Amino acid sequence: MVIGVPKEIKNGETRVALVPSGVRTLQESWHEVLVEAQAGEGSSITDDEYRAAGAILVEFASDVWGQADIVVKVKEPQPSEVQYFRESLTLFTYLHLAPLEQLTQ
Repeated sequence: MVIGVPKEIKNGETRVALVPSGVRTLQESWHEVLVEAQAGEGSSITDDEYRAAGAILVEFASDVWGQADIVVKVKEPQPSEVQYFRESLTLFTYLHLAPLEQLTQ
């Protein structure tokens, strides 16, 4: 299974959904983990740390969303990310959709 970690784009969000130790655990269980370049920057986690844990770094969020079976995020998807939704995608995140009627639909 391919698990993807895009960089969080919600204003003020500096966390990342998966740290290198989580990448290593998933990779050791035969999963491939794609991490968008600089996804951990706001949490002081470098791309090199993700590579050392076994992640494959990709340049663009669209690469993560397009290749992953599961995308993990900290925050709800932002309007610009909805374009990446597809039938075969599983999104693992906290959803706070009450104020976002359009996204809920």
